[in-house]
Amino acid sequence: MKKKILIIVENLPVPFDTRVWKEACTLQQAGYQVSVICPRSKKYPRTHEVLEGVHIYRHPVPQEGNSAFGYIWEYGWALVWEFIFAVWVFLARGFHVIQGCNPPDNIFLVALPFKLFGVRYIFDHHDASPELYISKYEREDVLYKIQVWLEKRTFLNSDVVMSTNESYRALAVSRGERRAEDVFVVRNGPDLEKFRPVPAREERKQGKKWMVGYVGTISAQEGLEILVDVAEYIHKNGRTDIQFTCVGGGPGLASLRELIATKKMEAYFTFTGRVSDEELLEILSSADVCVNPDKPCEMNDISTMIKIAEYMALGKPIVQFDLKEGRYTAGEASLYADSQNQVPDFAAKLLWLLDHPEERARMGEIGQARVQEKLAWKYSEAGLLAAYDRAFEKRAGGKPNASATAQNAA
Repeated sequence: MKKKILIIVENLPVPFDTRVWKEACTLQQAGYQVSVICPRSKKYPRTHEVLEGVHIYRHPVPQEGNSAFGYIWEYGWALVWEFIFAVWVFLARGFHVIQGCNPPDNIFLVALPFKLFGVRYIFDHHDASPELYISKYEREDVLYKIQVWLEKRTFLNSDVVMSTNESYRALAVSRGERRAEDVFVVRNGPDLEKFRPVPAREERKQGKKWMVGYVGTISAQEGLEILVDVAEYIHKNGRTDIQFTCVGGGPGLASLRELIATKKMEAYFTFTGRVSDEELLEILSSADVCVNPDKPCEMNDISTMIKIAEYMALGKPIVQFDLKEGRYTAGEASLYADSQNQVPDFAAKLLWLLDHPEERARMGEIGQARVQEKLAWKYSEAGLLAAYDRAFEKRAGGKPNASATAQNAA
């Protein structure tokens, strides 16, 4: 009998969510029957389509939330549609395992009724939700306590956990009380068959000598306000030859534009919104330095940002703050700004890289080699498949096999 799985992701449509799409394609190629439930968007408006053998079901979405109560409405709406679509998929195609990709940590509620039919639940832990809430709102109120409660229940109702790094794995074992043999590290590395450098285009620099590139969601915890302050600091110190190009969208984009207008820095920033993979590669390949201005906080300290490995895959040197998982990913491919003296030190390191082309080239080569030898998606596939082996062993009432245990220990 063919093994059938359902992946549920809430915050991005598939295939735009590259981690979930890589997971789905890897599992499909490994012989699983894969269905995905995700939100609909302007770029991906179809309710149902099949891509590379994966059946994708997209539900309606309300306007994106930008406040605590806005997120509650957004997530509650999505939860209802996820359950309706899950019933539809269960009756139409069937599934033996549900994989829930956070945030938020409420997707286990969709899986609970199906456990009566022997369906197992895999928690794909993308974000530490309590820490994410603190990074956005900087308070431990009742909504924070709800995040803690939901995370705890998610872990307790998970048969297997997939963690994006060792910090998240430690959370699953300690705070989530999961057994070590049920927690697998599945890093989010770039697919080097698709994510590779392309020729740079000078016109991307808007007539400036240098371009600094950024890609990611634009919201509170990403630190784009810090990058604006860095650009202003550089400009006030006499440098007017640098263009900052930011790729991505999110609930913080409108307020960020207002901040830039207030500082009269519009001529030095380009916001592209969400773009195609082809345009993303062209923009980042044209950048001289790439940045990760994620603000120093516990959430960002323990989280792995895919943008860092993507910069490295394209041979770009990086400036970021000195955070644990960011340093693990980049190593010598990055310079690390002081978290206490944020704006001046970040600016100084950025300017130093722009003024030292040999060092930029050396760091770019180091980053490319690290991705090619350790961090590319192909190195994560074994952990993904081992996690699913464990879920199906649990479904059959078996013990972990030797290969899954060895992969987990690695």
